[in-house]
Amino acid sequence: MAAVGLFGGTFNPVHNGHIHLAKEAFSTLKLEKLIFIPANIPPHKKTYDLCSNSDRLQMCMLAVEGIKDFEVSDFEMMQGGKSYTYYTVEYFSGLYQNDELYLLVGSDMFMIFDSWFRFEDILKKVSLAVVSREYDDMDMLERKAHELQKYGKIRIIDAEAYPLSSTDIRSIIKENKNYSCYLPEKVVQYIRFNNLYR
Repeated sequence: MAAVGLFGGTFNPVHNGHIHLAKEAFSTLKLEKLIFIPANIPPHKKTYDLCSNSDRLQMCMLAVEGIKDFEVSDFEMMQGGKSYTYYTVEYFSGLYQNDELYLLVGSDMFMIFDSWFRFEDILKKVSLAVVSREYDDMDMLERKAHELQKYGKIRIIDAEAYPLSSTDIRSIIKENKNYSCYLPEKVVQYIRFNNLYR
């Protein structure tokens, strides 16, 4: 039985924090494969400055290019409408029936996980893998895990925090400041070439 990671998000844009989180989870959980799944319309975030699906999908593909066993799925984008994780998990658990599935979430999303659509049913199908996004939030994450563990398996990954958000990066780009250190090089080139987030 292989272990497969599912990593959903808006990825607007995908940045080094996402890659860091994915690599930490891949290593700690000994995954065979990790799948980035960009959302069509995220249920938990405002989408007023969301760039196109094709741009976000392409940036994800560029970000994982050359990283062994990382891939990108357009499943949520092809479904249309709001991207509820329950349906994504249902699809992939059917696809990988004989494997153990982990759903990767950052600490910000984990803290509101019990507000997600059918969150109890999500935890019946996958284990939750939580990677810290902030410094000194492990106690808070452990308390939340204790609350939710009655619904399913939760794994807190104690990795070095990477407190960076796509919102911050979009602001830096709009202010015409240097943002190249926050993103994979090919994603930087793509944003510049297509004049995104201006």
